[in-house]
Parts: sequence; C-alpha cells; structure tokens
Amino acid sequence: MALDGKKIVLLVENNYQELEFWYPFYRLKEEGAHVIVAGTGRGTYASKYGYPAREDVKAADVDVSQIAAVVVPGGYAPDLMRVNDGVLKLVRDAYDSGKLVASICHGGWVLISAGILKGKTATAVRAIRDDMVNAGVHFLDQEVVRDGNIITSRVPGDLPAFLKAIISHLQ
Repeated sequence: MALDGKKIVLLVENNYQELEFWYPFYRLKEEGAHVIVAGTGRGTYASKYGYPAREDVKAADVDVSQIAAVVVPGGYAPDLMRVNDGVLKLVRDAYDSGKLVASICHGGWVLISAGILKGKTATAVRAIRDDMVNAGVHFLDQEVVRDGNIITSRVPGDLPAFLKAIISHLQ
C-alpha cells in the first residue's frame, strides 16, 4: 500500500464536518497509513450532527518528528482549533519541519492562525475567502491547491481530489 508505515495526524474538535473527517480517516487507512486522531483534550468530539469521534492523543502531545502529515478537516471545528495553542504549535512545527499540512473547507482558519499561509497560494470554502486574502493568501477557487508542503481544498465534493493529492505527495 502506498502509505505503509506513515503516521498521519487528523485533527478533531467539536462541530467537525463528518465527510471531511471520516473520508480522510478511512481513505488514508486504506492506503496503509497509521491515522492518529489528535484533539484539544476533550476526549470525544461531536460532529455537526452529533456523530462522535474519539481522540487518540492531545495535539500538544504529538511528536512531530514521528509523523508525515497533519490533516485539518472543516466544519466549524477549526474555529475552536485555531484558539488552541497545542493545535497551532503542532501545525506550525509540522510545516516548519517540511511535513505535509493539508486543510479542507474552514480548516484554512487553523493554517492562518498558525501563521503558515502568508504569501502562499491556497483555497478553502468561499465563506473564509476574505479571511484567507486578509492573511496574505493568493486565493484560488479550485478543488485542490498545492503550494510546497501545503495542500488545500474547498468542500466535501472535492474530497476525492484532496485525498489523491495528499496520497500522491506522501508516496
């Protein structure tokens, strides 16, 4: 399998978007990756519609040297993630270490707050376009945008292209 032995962190917080969390979770596992669910320390998180997801570890406790990537799903969870110092440090350290950082939908908020998007080309859900532009991002409205070790995508309908880009980058 394409990602055998690779550890990938998938962030979670309350109000996560179901497809943007579970599609990467299972698709990356399907490719042989070890998916680590990292949260802010609540233990169990409810999706926008109440579906539970359990964290394996707090984001603050992830050893960046042991992972290949961090994936940030959307929904309204990123609004809670972006104020958590452990999440921001994990994303920033992963980026600074050359690891892949990928976000979809509102996940771009976390990348903005981590300070890694200024001067980059990226995409996100239309609702945060102004936030992205105001953070110094060259915003494109397309299903996947890759700029160095950052991959971004817009909405659940873009998930197949988003995961294809992530898997290709990590092979």
